[in-house]
Amino acid sequence: MTGPLSGVVVVSLEQAVAVPYASRLLADLGARVIKVERVGGGDFARHYDNACGEVSSYFAWTNVGKESITLDFKQPEGREVLAKLIERADVVLCNLSPAVGRRIGVDAETLCASRPDLIVGELSGYGDGGPYSERKAYDALVQSEAGLIELTGEGEVTARTGISVADISGGVHLHAAVLAALYHRQRTGEGTALRLSLLESLAEWVQQPLLYATGTGRIPPRAGAHHASIAPYGPFRCGDGGTVHLAVQNEPQWTRLCERVLNRADLAIDPRFTTVASRVEHRQALHAELHTVFDGMTAEGLLAALDAADVPAARTRDVLGLAEHPQLAARDRWREVPVPGGASPRMLRPPVDATHWSWSPAPVPRLGQHTGAILSWLGYDEGRARKLREKGAV
Repeated sequence: MTGPLSGVVVVSLEQAVAVPYASRLLADLGARVIKVERVGGGDFARHYDNACGEVSSYFAWTNVGKESITLDFKQPEGREVLAKLIERADVVLCNLSPAVGRRIGVDAETLCASRPDLIVGELSGYGDGGPYSERKAYDALVQSEAGLIELTGEGEVTARTGISVADISGGVHLHAAVLAALYHRQRTGEGTALRLSLLESLAEWVQQPLLYATGTGRIPPRAGAHHASIAPYGPFRCGDGGTVHLAVQNEPQWTRLCERVLNRADLAIDPRFTTVASRVEHRQALHAELHTVFDGMTAEGLLAALDAADVPAARTRDVLGLAEHPQLAARDRWREVPVPGGASPRMLRPPVDATHWSWSPAPVPRLGQHTGAILSWLGYDEGRARKLREKGAV
């Protein structure tokens, strides 16, 4: 694969979602990503489900285009191979616990002391130090600690988000930090130690409701799929059972909705609905008025009327509907990606189109698929490689 990171070698001691997502984003840009997995089972995310051939949907999504080598860090020979890998690396990523990282010598202090030009990225659950440093930090647990689950849901019912948003936030922040560190090294020759935690990454994304709550003394109410502080802003069921999501954010949009879609100019000047705040205060009455019209319309008919009136709206789809989305099809966003087991599920191309490089799908690796080739690249002849395999070190 070609790209702006072509020639950059990333060695990633990774599992689950957060760091694998960060390293996949780097692989999308052309980096050579060598995924280091446990001998035997490998990354436990391989087996979360069986949706994609022999690997899970999580694993297929976060490991496109990587190479896989298996190592046993408990054996000196396994640690020797890892040391040789790190000698060749531009970037080392790790989401082992800080204590485990120090024990096997892949913590940022140790690595950067021996390789001042190396970029080392550590992503932990709660960060090193502090009362939470040794706690397990799975995605839903971090959503709870960051207040996101309490913000999500409707009425008295809370909910986790439908995707692993804590892991994704950590991966996105780590990916961006690595790119900045590579640019810094290009200018100065200096490596960088990058330390992130899932809690702090997600807390950054929760800052708007945090600022609202600390500024007003009120936690934003759970409003389901509707917006807590803007109305009408949410999904509305139509007479044919389809759903249209409205996003009316200002008074001109509200006026056009009333006059050109609802044919109710009187609602635009009704004191209950003349401002965003008043519409939120009278949300139940507002929704009742909207449904007197929407209940007699089809979802497609309503969406067409809203488009004609320049009122922001969208169809509410399930994820199978996303797989058939006409916009993604028209823009040729889908590619088949080979995964272990012979399947080739459709996956989306990276969302950024660039002028000077393009993305083509590379396979998701089998466990240890590239161990032999990587050992050869590191200078191991076939005899030494065979001994490592017989010992179970690789």
